[in-house]
Amino acid sequence: MIPRKFKIKLNMKLHTLKPAEGSTHKQKRIGRGEASGKGGTSTQGNKGGQSRAGYARKNAFEGGQMPIQRRIPKRGFKNNNKITYKVFNLGQIDKLQEKYAFAEFSAENLYINGLINRTDKVKILATGELKSKLSFKVNAISEKAKAAIEATGGSVEIVK
Repeated sequence: MIPRKFKIKLNMKLHTLKPAEGSTHKQKRIGRGEASGKGGTSTQGNKGGQSRAGYARKNAFEGGQMPIQRRIPKRGFKNNNKITYKVFNLGQIDKLQEKYAFAEFSAENLYINGLINRTDKVKILATGELKSKLSFKVNAISEKAKAAIEATGGSVEIVK
């Protein structure tokens, strides 16, 4: 039971609701004559882009200081036609063949076993020795690696 002095009036109606004290502020009425104190330039200052409609500051604007993308020198270039390969050496291939039991060393088998991404291109280099006989379907191969694979009795097919 709630004591009498704490009882709440429950005759609240929508038309009697008001915002809390101090939570609302009077809106600034800009551009309503000199007497308002906010006429003339309407608090925008004098002239210039910022005082006019449609002004938008540039992304890298630093207040008139030379922007960082213009202060720092540019070096070199990026070749958009560069082909990057996932490189496998002959020494690695023997270990991978033992672990994953490849019948054929191809990008598809490597992707299935989570060693490369779907769009990666595969290149074989001649570092190390190849002991097992394997067939290869790869995007690129060095001459020494090709000779070493064919010496063990394997075959090489270049896939584009």
